[in-house]
Amino acid sequence: MPEHLIALDIDGTIVNYDGSLSDPVRQVLTQLAEAGHHLVISTGRALPGALEVVHALDLKEGFVVCSNGSVVVKLDPASPLGWEMHHVVSFDPKDALEKMHEALPNALFLVEDPDLHRWASGPFPAGELAESDTLDIVDFEQLLQKRATRIVMREVNGTAEEFAEAVDRLGLHEVSYSVGWSNWLDIAPDGVSKASGLELVESELGIDHELSIGAGDGLNDIEMIEWVHHGIVMGQSKDVLKQHASLVTKSVDDDGLAVALVDYFDLDREVLSLSGSRATHT
Repeated sequence: MPEHLIALDIDGTIVNYDGSLSDPVRQVLTQLAEAGHHLVISTGRALPGALEVVHALDLKEGFVVCSNGSVVVKLDPASPLGWEMHHVVSFDPKDALEKMHEALPNALFLVEDPDLHRWASGPFPAGELAESDTLDIVDFEQLLQKRATRIVMREVNGTAEEFAEAVDRLGLHEVSYSVGWSNWLDIAPDGVSKASGLELVESELGIDHELSIGAGDGLNDIEMIEWVHHGIVMGQSKDVLKQHASLVTKSVDDDGLAVALVDYFDLDREVLSLSGSRATHT
């Protein structure tokens, strides 16, 4: 079988929402990587969080699309860090931040700068960022002076409906944004998404687009699922994402990613007999 580009979301796709990686998923992805396919982690996480999964899967080469497409890095075992920057897109976040702060003044705000350093108006709930990188707490006004690869708004209080209504009132037209779970808004530069990052990777690798596969579970995966030739959507996903799927697989709790890839690549199904084992946490 020719080499494929396999774009993979992390949370709710590769790993469960508690960060655990099942043996079937690990074995299927390892088998595909050893067969010469290009596994491309494609995530809303910042680079440190993405690298946790890269290391858990023991990936040494290839590309990682993170910060919802704003940052693309190339894995390089010869590099001191094990990776080198390939592409970064940034924007002036001031207008968007001011609109967001006016709509929800008690929300938390985060800015990731082009050096991949993160600044926030306050500490986020424990474990939510799922990343090992440090977070510098500064006054909101200081965030307005930063250059950003992405910004995040997190409302700890209030309902999901109230949060969605507030986002609708923002009138954000000069940026790309997606509303995630738990009153979370991700904003990237206009036109930037996982799909735009993957398009760069596909060109760099010289892969025929018909050999592109993507798997995800969140609203920030819509552009990616639309872009790939074969889009796999996890069973626990919202209907709005499932509408764009080539295939809706089982949930992440039932190793849906492994199930879908085993069927697509006609792999040995015996690997799925290990379903339910979740000993490894990223």
